[in-house]
Amino acid sequence: MSAEPERVPLGRIHAHRLRFSDALDAIVALARAGTGGTVVTPNVDHVVLAEHDDALVAAYAHASLSLVDGMPLLWLGRMLGRAFPDKISGSDLVAPLAERAAREGLSLFLLGAKEGVGARAAKALCARSPSLRVAGVLSPPLGFDADVALDRDVVAKVSAASPALVLVALGAPRQELWMEAHRQALAPAVLIGIGATLDFLAGEKTRAPRLLSELGLEWAFRLAQEPRRLAHRYLVRDRAFFGIALRTLREHRRRAG
Repeated sequence: MSAEPERVPLGRIHAHRLRFSDALDAIVALARAGTGGTVVTPNVDHVVLAEHDDALVAAYAHASLSLVDGMPLLWLGRMLGRAFPDKISGSDLVAPLAERAAREGLSLFLLGAKEGVGARAAKALCARSPSLRVAGVLSPPLGFDADVALDRDVVAKVSAASPALVLVALGAPRQELWMEAHRQALAPAVLIGIGATLDFLAGEKTRAPRLLSELGLEWAFRLAQEPRRLAHRYLVRDRAFFGIALRTLREHRRRAG
């Protein structure tokens, strides 16, 4: 990849200023470079979690690309005078990336989600891009990353498939920490954190309508779908984002003089 795009601070982490098409180009360039790397997609919850998670901050610091996911982060970029050209969520990125991978002859490996979900997601991607080569699909048991033997086995299976791109759907911050822990062992593969994208592709979950997403209300749609799982995240934990955003703005103005 050429010179690193501009970084925009988001609390203790960052995102790069890139257009959607340029993000696709950058991921393909990483895969072609043959040195591996990681791609993260920060949202409000990532920003909040990073406040008290040094390992997550380190995973972001070492990421090859950080692609902004979430309208509140785009709004913060505008207030900083460093507007992001596009919102680039993992859910929006995967299908176009699979199409590009098919054209470029780059294979994909799908890691994560419940048993059967990854296979259905792979089928959906291949239906859209018939020449796509799926190197493998793996749905490890919950908590595998905390078990040394299980984790080693997962890494060995992914490595044996020799994929160019690994879509890691473990949820934050697990996927970012897992990618950071294994990015060197799995090189030259490029590891991409995609959250719930496999669930969306497989029809396991429904994405928010585009209008709600553009209004910054995707969180409300997801909360209505999974209130028990997401209520604390959206209604309690993520309220800390407002204070983090204000601090980021103050620090930016102080540096600007």
